[in-house]
Amino acid sequence: MDTVFIEALEVEALIGIYDWERRIRQPLLFDIEMDFDNRVPAASDDIADTLNYKAVSKRVIAYVSQSEFGLVETLAERVAAIILDEFGVSRVRLKLSKPGAVRGARAVGVTIERTAATL
Repeated sequence: MDTVFIEALEVEALIGIYDWERRIRQPLLFDIEMDFDNRVPAASDDIADTLNYKAVSKRVIAYVSQSEFGLVETLAERVAAIILDEFGVSRVRLKLSKPGAVRGARAVGVTIERTAATL
């Protein structure tokens, strides 16, 4: 299986458990890998046959920018489910980073991997 990826997609979101976090929007970074058979689009050279990473990015941005979760774990699960449900991929690996959340660390976050069968 081939992999289509989106790297370092930055989205501003209201996320966190502390009072100060509930008052400001913070940048989140998403690295997304999606299993997709690229042989058909490679043969046709037609965007209609692809897993359109621009469409995936726009959907993730729209969802995340409107979300208000406390935990990055919850947000990661919801985004993975959207990608699996709406874009017909069989597997998604998602890394969600929260830059600057811990002093001394570039970022913290979670990496999850989900398949259509685990939903």
